[in-house]
Amino acid sequence: MTALSSSGRGPRRLAALTCVALAGGTLVASGVTGLEPGTAKASSHREAPLISGQPQYDNTDVYAFVSPDKPDTTTLVANWLPFEEPAGGPNFYKFADDAQYDIHIDSDGDAQGDLIYRWTFKDHIKNGNTFLFNTGPVTTIDDPDLNITQTYDIDLLRLKNQRVMHSTKVADDLPVAPSNVGKASMPDYQALRDQAVHKIPGGSTAFAGQADDPFFLDLRVFDLLYGGNLSEVGNDTLKGYSVNSIALQVPTAYIRQSEKQPIVGIWSTTQRKSANGHWTQVSRLGMPLVNEVVIPVKDKDKFNASHPWNDGDFLNFVTKPELPKLIEGIYKIKAPAEPRDDLVSVFLTGVDKLNKPPHVRPAEALRLNTSIQPSAEPKRLGVLDGDNAGFPNGRRLTDDVLDIALQVVEGELLGQKNDLGDAVNENDQKFGKSFPYVALPTSGSRGPLAKEAGAKDAQGNLLSGGASSAASGSDATSTTLIASAVAAGAGVLLVGLGLNWWRMRRRNPYS
Repeated sequence: MTALSSSGRGPRRLAALTCVALAGGTLVASGVTGLEPGTAKASSHREAPLISGQPQYDNTDVYAFVSPDKPDTTTLVANWLPFEEPAGGPNFYKFADDAQYDIHIDSDGDAQGDLIYRWTFKDHIKNGNTFLFNTGPVTTIDDPDLNITQTYDIDLLRLKNQRVMHSTKVADDLPVAPSNVGKASMPDYQALRDQAVHKIPGGSTAFAGQADDPFFLDLRVFDLLYGGNLSEVGNDTLKGYSVNSIALQVPTAYIRQSEKQPIVGIWSTTQRKSANGHWTQVSRLGMPLVNEVVIPVKDKDKFNASHPWNDGDFLNFVTKPELPKLIEGIYKIKAPAEPRDDLVSVFLTGVDKLNKPPHVRPAEALRLNTSIQPSAEPKRLGVLDGDNAGFPNGRRLTDDVLDIALQVVEGELLGQKNDLGDAVNENDQKFGKSFPYVALPTSGSRGPLAKEAGAKDAQGNLLSGGASSAASGSDATSTTLIASAVAAGAGVLLVGLGLNWWRMRRRNPYS
């Protein structure tokens, strides 16, 4: 027993020493040069268990607002595929080609769509014998060096009692703006994005492609409401991440019932084709934060597969919300009395004399009064701050929906005034002043460049093995390379000794 125990310790100790030596070389090299893995940041867009594993079909946000520079039109924006890491190649981000991406319009308040704008996408590969997304610098949207591309169609479906009465193709084979690979691959990404904006019949304008995630907030709210003591607050957790975005600007007269009834309800869904060829709804989103914060875990997948006209199934979660109770338990702020009819008006019916249509059926959807003109100076708190062109009357890109939702949930509309918020008041990127308004996605080459003389955190280049050009002759760099080489050499030596010992052990198992 003693001999068996001793011979068992030998290889384990040798393996441990080998790992320590190899790890030592890595740690020394990375520690001195300051190379660290990026910290993963979660997204509230992962609102339900099933869809969190299907990001191409996961609708992250919906926006609807009267266009500020064209007030006779309404702009609709919907986003998919959350927290896209800018340098996430070689398989960059594309829409699914087995999905139907829909934006629904309810023009009479009955919780049933009267119009559906439907996007479907096609993949195109020029050269399947390369791993590259692009085989050279891309300067135009149809550049032959852009190896992997997508195009899309838009169909307009007119419905009555949820039956399609008429279908019209309003866009055919329009190009998608590609992912922003980096400066070498796409030296003028703004030009590429501009070429992906297209006028389509009927006075509408369309865009599809990658964009900066316009949702700004501190998602550490899920860590016991900012650490349980507000120690975690003020960091835009979606900063630097992108989404896949579709945007459509349409004449308002197309989507509203009439000038006398100008309020529309808007939501989006994703249908995925199953193995038997049937379409199944896997994602649904209208008002922000409803499925994430209002709907409990056991019903989140059910909500994603449901339809607005059945939202009475979820009414109890709105009238008796969990969040105020959590805030009271953690921060001792008294929860408003139930039932919360004020939340029903915000999330399900629209607010009286603002965006509540006549004969409304309660349903979770963005409700936009298209007769309210855009604000010259939008206020981030929207209606709470006297700006009736903002959330919850539709949703603009600049609306701070998390702060608005927190304050409303804590009774702002009931006279319980508060200034709750996450200390993130605006997006990290400026939004555009014209369609499609969304900000450009972060470039894959967003870091410092090795050729920039004097860059404090330059990481060197491919030809120098990653050694910083700014400090290539320094003692620190020499020490790093020597230490790394010695540690790596020791590791190789120990591996060799281990293999030699193993061969000898096999020849003479009793030694």
